[in-house]
Amino acid sequence: MMKTTCLAVVLQSVAKKLADLSAKGVTTIIGGGDSVAAVEKVGVASAMSHISTGGGASLELLEGKELPGVLALDEATPVAV
Repeated sequence: MMKTTCLAVVLQSVAKKLADLSAKGVTTIIGGGDSVAAVEKVGVASAMSHISTGGGASLELLEGKELPGVLALDEATPVAV
């Protein structure tokens, strides 16, 4: 129980700090289901610049790695609708 309570306090503090930074113009990116759930629970999800449930794929994209799906979109021929 103690570990869970401490973790909740830390997550709440981090989420609020990210919201404060976002309000100051800092780009804040939340990636992964657990992180998304945490900022939603604290009530600051709408303050974030971007939220992705991509998790590992989001991290790889931020690291500059090439993702097959993104590459395919980059190479796709635009279609008029």
